[in-house]
Amino acid sequence: MDRPNPTSHYSTFSRAAAIVWIVIAVLLLLDVLWRGEGRSAWIAGALLVASIAAVHLVWLRPRVASTERGVRVVNPLRETFVPWSAVVWVDVTDVLRVHTPGRIVRSWPLRETKRQRVRDNMRRDAGFLDPGQDDEDPASMRPVDLAARQLRQDAERYKARPLSGPVRDVDEAGPAALGAGDEPQTMVPVEVIVVLVATAVLLAAVFLLA
Repeated sequence: MDRPNPTSHYSTFSRAAAIVWIVIAVLLLLDVLWRGEGRSAWIAGALLVASIAAVHLVWLRPRVASTERGVRVVNPLRETFVPWSAVVWVDVTDVLRVHTPGRIVRSWPLRETKRQRVRDNMRRDAGFLDPGQDDEDPASMRPVDLAARQLRQDAERYKARPLSGPVRDVDEAGPAALGAGDEPQTMVPVEVIVVLVATAVLLAAVFLLA
């Protein structure tokens, strides 16, 4: 039986900006390859490729995905899988946070950008304000608050009918979930290592050999 696709939460602005820059960088790279000559062209091309890699890691890749097994928190360099059994609460201060018995997992892409909201969230976290209510109209909620509420609802639903056994398939909940038990598990994905190493080798080769 096919598993339902994970529900992904991410920054729409960051993704749109990433796609726009990648298109621009590719066009510039094609222009450099077509008309550029000498060492300066090689350096310009390498820097454009490096910028595409950086934008992919920092803006395009990060997200928070709700799967049948748990929450997949994908940040620029690291990925954390939190099984539903370890999710205590999900809230927002300056970023979306997944609370577990041992630690708090913070999401890079899901941020609160309004300063007054951040101050109110910090005061609420410190106990100076009443906690928010989950019966608020979704249409009036800010995107990060709505994502946090949806994750809390997912936690309640999946905890009621948990799946048994360890995760054995990367497509099921991401690479950080492989072999995970009842505790959060963090790793640096192979994708990140490959992108960083390939970019570093390219830059080194161009600056040293071109």
